Amino acid sequence: MTEFFFSKNFFIILLGVLVVTALPTSIRIVNQYQRAVLLRFGRFVRVLEPGLQVVLPYGIDRTLYVDLRIATIDVSGQDIITRDNVPVSINAVVYFQVSNPEMSVLHVENFRQATTLLAQTLLRSVLGSNDLDDMLSERDKLSKVLKEELDKSTETWGIQVKAVEIKSVDLPEGMKRAMAKQAEAERERRAKIISAEGEYQASQKILEAASVISQNPSGLMLRMLQTLTEVSVEKNSTIIFPMPMEIMTFFQARSEEIKRNLCDSCSQK
Repeated sequence: MTEFFFSKNFFIILLGVLVVTALPTSIRIVNQYQRAVLLRFGRFVRVLEPGLQVVLPYGIDRTLYVDLRIATIDVSGQDIITRDNVPVSINAVVYFQVSNPEMSVLHVENFRQATTLLAQTLLRSVLGSNDLDDMLSERDKLSKVLKEELDKSTETWGIQVKAVEIKSVDLPEGMKRAMAKQAEAERERRAKIISAEGEYQASQKILEAASVISQNPSGLMLRMLQTLTEVSVEKNSTIIFPMPMEIMTFFQARSEEIKRNLCDSCSQK
């Protein structure tokens, strides 16, 4: 009877020790932004939802946590040769999120590293097939193409690419100087065109004003007096003598008459 009592107590004590030691290893807490992939004897069982979860202890069950928040990858310093043979350095950012925790654990060893390497490869291949001008002017379009290509490749890993943004395109110093000269020449060309257009419009308005003034001789005199008033405001020693245009006509007619007389006298001789 005593031996049975001692064996029963030993069994109870052993069971209590097993329960106490198994309790910490059998409780799992999954955060709201996480999911836990449950493996039992190395085989997939299910995905644990957020909250308090109980699993089998002593290594029977294994839980792998996956973060479902949007993560970023900084793809920096990718040297690329464009289609028109210009060496550039590209910096980009990739925003991605785990859409299927089971596939992200079972189908790829390290989904973050795999996505990073794939983003670097696609960045060089996609941007390398475009000209430098397209790369600089159509950055949004190229970012959309990169996002679609990357999302298509990571879909089997349970990864969803949210966006790909090209941060900067670093050019060689010689190319920067050449582009600066080109931009300066373009600005000078536009300035000359704008100046010529201004002169043309001003000449049209002056022609219209002259046509209006010529309709009344007194209008020309009023315009001349207004000009004299504007000149007299300035502090200078300029002296202006208004002279009617009829005087010039008189002198021109007189000069022509003298020329005719000289020609007649020469012909008589």
